[in-house]
Amino acid sequence: MTTPRPQPGILNIAPYKGGESKIAGADTVIKLSSNEGAFGPSPATVKALQEAALNIHRYPDGHAPDLRAAIADRYGLEPERLVFGAGSDEIIGLLCHAYVGSGDEVLHTEYGFLMYAIYCRAAGGTPVAAPETNLTADVDSLLAAVTENTRIVFIANPNNPTGTYLTTDDLGRLRDGLRDDILLVIDAAYAEYVGAPDYTDGLEICRKADNVIMTRTFSKMYALGGARLGWAYVPKAVAEVFDRVRGPFNVSVPAQAAGLAAFNDTAFTDMCRAHNDEWLKRTQDALRQLGLFVPDGVGNFVLARFADNATAEAADDHLKSKGIIARRVAGYGLPDCLRITIGKADEMEAVIAALRDFMGADT
Repeated sequence: MTTPRPQPGILNIAPYKGGESKIAGADTVIKLSSNEGAFGPSPATVKALQEAALNIHRYPDGHAPDLRAAIADRYGLEPERLVFGAGSDEIIGLLCHAYVGSGDEVLHTEYGFLMYAIYCRAAGGTPVAAPETNLTADVDSLLAAVTENTRIVFIANPNNPTGTYLTTDDLGRLRDGLRDDILLVIDAAYAEYVGAPDYTDGLEICRKADNVIMTRTFSKMYALGGARLGWAYVPKAVAEVFDRVRGPFNVSVPAQAAGLAAFNDTAFTDMCRAHNDEWLKRTQDALRQLGLFVPDGVGNFVLARFADNATAEAADDHLKSKGIIARRVAGYGLPDCLRITIGKADEMEAVIAALRDFMGADT
């Protein structure tokens, strides 16, 4: 007996594994493994979700008209160039589906988001990883890796899990060095957390180019990871393609309502950003004082590098013994590191205390 077989290469894909949520034997945990918003959704967002439940029997408009208008107005964008997905993940996947096939290559950085390679392989393409320099994307390395088969270049800015980013000038240099028939996708999932003067989310580059896309998500700053909502600003030609390959109702009624409420609740967002600014620096400083290498990262997480792989694993075990879940990033090629989300103040104090205890016992 034979069974249906998937397309070549599908079974060779290593499935993506999200951050852990539970510790065996622990009733309560501090989950800092998935870069989720420290405070959860705002009260206004919760109210919007509750009201949306009354219309859950209605199909959504996949063009998200109300949210589209709000985003276009705030950023001064052309509404017809906005597309929406079930998280920016879906947008990334649909771009690969539409623009990548057998023999095509997708270029990303050495420690880039794992889904770039997964979606590429699922579309029949070949992912290519360009080496980074000091855990940071290297423009020259990326450009050197471009071939006649390159179709998409993904750059997470800032990058997860390193937290590092390309400056406005470097990102512009990357765009200028690419052929016009290559899509440059700037994944700005953590842009809302970044206030550095030399940083860009990519919108200005998108306004001037016909082959640049910027993606954003509501999963981080807006704490809507469970709702699945993302958006992108794309060239008009790409928007027309996107509407041909996405599902007609791909963004749910609750997701659209929650997203609009969260986007408009700027006071809550400002509070979350201020908290993150404070505790990102405090955590980075504290871990460096313990002798750990911590990149000058931005976003809502820190990357901590230990002496070796075994020490990182032991640190993870120690944190779990204290009810704290961090993220092992061996799958990203960083087995000697842990990624730790910025949580509430008491949670970060618990992390620092636990690692202080671990490092003291280890030296």
